[in-house]
Amino acid sequence: MSAAFRKAAKSRQREHRERSQPGFRKHLGLLEKKKDYKLRANDYRKKQEYLRALRKKALEKNPDEFYYKMTRVKLQDGVHVIKDIKEEVTPEQLKLMRTQDVKYIEMKRVAEAKKIERLKSELHLLDFQGKQQNKHVFFFDTKKEVEQFDVATHLRTAPELVDRVFNRPTIETLQKEKVKGVTHQTQLKRIAKERQKQYNCLTQRIEREKELFIIAQKIQTRKDLLDKTQKVKVKKETVNSPAIYKFQSQRKH
Repeated sequence: MSAAFRKAAKSRQREHRERSQPGFRKHLGLLEKKKDYKLRANDYRKKQEYLRALRKKALEKNPDEFYYKMTRVKLQDGVHVIKDIKEEVTPEQLKLMRTQDVKYIEMKRVAEAKKIERLKSELHLLDFQGKQQNKHVFFFDTKKEVEQFDVATHLRTAPELVDRVFNRPTIETLQKEKVKGVTHQTQLKRIAKERQKQYNCLTQRIEREKELFIIAQKIQTRKDLLDKTQKVKVKKETVNSPAIYKFQSQRKH
């Protein structure tokens, strides 16, 4: 197929996609195709019919007609307000419901704790940012030794490896053995990025486990308040802790 023939075929396809229009209105843009106009017009007519049906329904509505929403709606200051439906449950049923909530929250918390332990065992928390920095104390007999002290020389390792908290081989090991594992800079960055992602996931799971523990405590406190024993509030409820009550001691028969 020649180049001229391919060019002519492409021009015919372009003319077929675009609707022809007079030259004096070309600056206004492409002329809308009939199928696009029909879709837009049908959508407009459908919406107008729906609005017309709603207006007719509102005009023909009987104000004295009964409908089921009347049973739970009251008129307050000229506005219809839905009544609060009081749940018909016994104190024993309510206690059981609270117990089920506590069991569910505790189940989710235990699942999060297991995932946290698994992540900790995989990552070992060697360079975790939230971990408290370890301290290495060196002891010397004289001030001269303190002034001449060099960490890399004392640890018998390269100066570039002093800041590492793991995988810090000695100079003898580096001279004897070859470098193992990934050495390319791009792969090292990708591995470091994946490790940081896992640490972020671990931090989020630890926070979620703490929140679930606080929620379980608050639900348990509300369940204990269902007892009709005399009690005094000792501490108010906060975001991070439940309220503390002191219950009157009762002798069990």
